[in-house]
Amino acid sequence: MGWLENKVALVTGGASGLGRAIVERFLQEGAKVAILDRSRERSEQLASKLGIATIVGDVTIPADNRRAVDETVKRYGKLDCFVGNAGIWDFNMALVDLPEDRIGAAFDELFGINVKGYLLGAKAAYRELAKTRGSIVFTVSNAGFYPCGGGPLYTASKHAVVGLIRQLAYELAPKIRVNGVAPGAIPTDLRGPSSLSMAQRSIAQIPLKEAVERGLPLGKLPEPGDYTGPYVLLASAENSSTATGGVIICEGGIGVRGFVDAAGGRNL
Repeated sequence: MGWLENKVALVTGGASGLGRAIVERFLQEGAKVAILDRSRERSEQLASKLGIATIVGDVTIPADNRRAVDETVKRYGKLDCFVGNAGIWDFNMALVDLPEDRIGAAFDELFGINVKGYLLGAKAAYRELAKTRGSIVFTVSNAGFYPCGGGPLYTASKHAVVGLIRQLAYELAPKIRVNGVAPGAIPTDLRGPSSLSMAQRSIAQIPLKEAVERGLPLGKLPEPGDYTGPYVLLASAENSSTATGGVIICEGGIGVRGFVDAAGGRNL
């Protein structure tokens, strides 16, 4: 019997990468799972393979979040856990490299998905979660705590997610627990903002393995599935009933490594 037996979860960005790994792990743990994802092709493939509920939509649109919750509850009868996971990355684009005429659009797009998407998902889900005394789990990042996990846009968005977790944990207690998971490097198809011409650029194109294994204390580039355990733990009321407002940091040891370069602006 799994840790999430008979639980129902809704995962955003669940059709690929870390989101898909979370879906597969939750199913292994006995949960019933639905996803909200903007890729129709990937969603249909996942529905065909795993038999889960799939809702095609945009996390930045309130109606799509409401529809995802409604369809999940209609199919499975309830909602126990909302996992906000959909996100985009800025490929470490530094302030000095950001085109001034695109900063506004890039900010709106990146914060719209990475922060507003979580807020809208929580707004859509909280009534159902209150009925089940359920939980919310947001994907953060090592960039939610340290620099150099992205550029200023991505890093600021993930710091904002940490604040959102703490505020919602306060506002939704005692009925709903709100926590986060902060993964490190992941070889996935994570894309960038279209406003910076990065929509077709994938993190999978970056040679992560050598850099990560050289720079991380644990010396290993994890696969998406390696990060799913903390999500299971936080979604399980039986195993994390006292946890709210916190973030499980599982980034391979970034926070404990020694100094490599003390300043990032030597070429200015």
